[in-house]
Amino acid sequence: MLKLFFRCIPCLLWSLLVIRSAVAGSPNIVLILADDLGFTDTAPYGSEIRTPNISKLADEGLLFTNYHTAASCAPTRSMLLTGVDSHRNGVPNIPEAIPPEQAAHGNYKGTLNHNVVTIATLLKDAGYHTYLTGKWHLGKTPELLPCRRGFERTVTMADTGADNWDKKPYLPLYKKANWFADGKEMDLPEDFYSSEYYIDKAIEFIDSNIQDGKPFFSYIPFQAVHIPVQAPREFTDKYMGTYDDGWETLRKKRLESARAKHIVPEDTRMVGMATTVDWDSLSETEKRYESKKMAVYAGMVDAMDHHLGRLITYLKETGQYENTVFIFTSDNGAEASDAFDGPAWQTRYLKLWLKAKGYNRDYETLGLPGSYINMGPSFASAAASPLAEYKFWTGEGGMRVPLIISGKGIKEKGKVTNAFAYVTDIASTILEISGVTPPRGSYHGRKVEPMVGKILQPLFTGEADRIYSDNESVGYELGGNGALFQGNYKIVKNRGPVGDNQWHLFNIVTDPGETNDLKENMPERFSAMMAAYGTYVADNNVLSVPINYTQHKQCRSYSIRTQLRSQSPFYLAGILILSGFFVLGRFRKRDRWPWERSQRTTRLK
Repeated sequence: MLKLFFRCIPCLLWSLLVIRSAVAGSPNIVLILADDLGFTDTAPYGSEIRTPNISKLADEGLLFTNYHTAASCAPTRSMLLTGVDSHRNGVPNIPEAIPPEQAAHGNYKGTLNHNVVTIATLLKDAGYHTYLTGKWHLGKTPELLPCRRGFERTVTMADTGADNWDKKPYLPLYKKANWFADGKEMDLPEDFYSSEYYIDKAIEFIDSNIQDGKPFFSYIPFQAVHIPVQAPREFTDKYMGTYDDGWETLRKKRLESARAKHIVPEDTRMVGMATTVDWDSLSETEKRYESKKMAVYAGMVDAMDHHLGRLITYLKETGQYENTVFIFTSDNGAEASDAFDGPAWQTRYLKLWLKAKGYNRDYETLGLPGSYINMGPSFASAAASPLAEYKFWTGEGGMRVPLIISGKGIKEKGKVTNAFAYVTDIASTILEISGVTPPRGSYHGRKVEPMVGKILQPLFTGEADRIYSDNESVGYELGGNGALFQGNYKIVKNRGPVGDNQWHLFNIVTDPGETNDLKENMPERFSAMMAAYGTYVADNNVLSVPINYTQHKQCRSYSIRTQLRSQSPFYLAGILILSGFFVLGRFRKRDRWPWERSQRTTRLK
């Protein structure tokens, strides 16, 4: 016992020193994470969508144009909160999309391992109040919920997504919508709307401890603008008619605006994506419907910004605003999938399931309670403008997202930086801002993965104009798609059906649209970066995917298994029905997802 006491003394002394240094004058930190928000979906980045509060943060902070994240939600969240690569923290992909061949390995569970420590734990141990109000998606068993990963107070939806108006799931992936408050299952209020509710609870949590003088860390991962796309009518109405000219026109307008705001170079070009349907090929009724769908999407972004403004107003009224640092970003690029463009048997089954859950796709009520829509691949190409590809894919449209750091200590106010930054940098930066020392391989006597991110503070204090040197590499992999960043360059490979399963080389500073493959012109750089990617794969235990793997097929399989386990007569009947369609479908040409019909073209605009 005495031996154990003396062993613990260094840890106790270290903790006391950290608490003293962190609490004394440390700023509050608000980390805001949008869900599936495209690169140019907010006004500071060139959008027509009104986001005055996000614009205000940009005016009072530093706007990043070359920030990259994972191309899928859970891997981003795991790296954002730990500063550890997703292949080392247990979340290389969403659990619903991990094939059995990979799931047998300890680093491929799709839930946050206990070999990492979250910044919430570090900040809490240092004397911060820590709050989470929003989507978690890093595990929903008791030991994996955020209340066990450093968050003092939590209200969370634990799945990939859920309805924004009611407590119900949005896909057959789930038997129910998994909501928790401080670790216990919870119900939602009758007047629930996700963006509003998350801010209500954030304000409630912050206000509950306002008298003790301790700083707070408030993590607010919105559901906006994840499927299902839903928004109150007053927000949607602002954008009715805005998108009547279609997605091709919008993609070009976004490019022009991004150029004018110096978000991308003036000579930036775009590829034409084969997933984008010709707007003029639609009927007038179809155009009207698609235009309103995009208006709902814009309304959902607008509503998120509006409710974020309520938090800002509260902090100003309570004298906390001037001592707060805001970090605003997205978990990945725009979501292009459309469940209704899948195989015929799947579409029929999904419609049965949605009807049973009380969903509809009626024009008059689009976005309102009971409505079920998503943006789809064509307008997603505009949300990603001028970038190529979307969520799940390693093109810039899937990985390059907004990042704004604003508030106390930010000297480079209203400026734009083109310095490369990566999602693991956020954790290191938050700890630096708060004055908390990151763990060096162990924490409170247990071994943990070291953080690998850089500290971005020199960028927003004006001490440096870049953080990564030309020779430093950052690797990434998701579902067999890969990328590696080095200096101004990026190598990238996307498997079919979107990609050609070949590696390409781009200068993403001068060519963010990835239009000019430099592989043949710069063979030495290409070879060196390929070697660096091989090192990344080996160092991080990256596993190959099965030959026939696709993200959506795996989610489909997961959905079927989930419904079989539910033992509900409706679901069992549905499975039998879809199985019948599947058998019949073997005798006809298989329908495909929009992006499975043809590969990306290289037509320049």
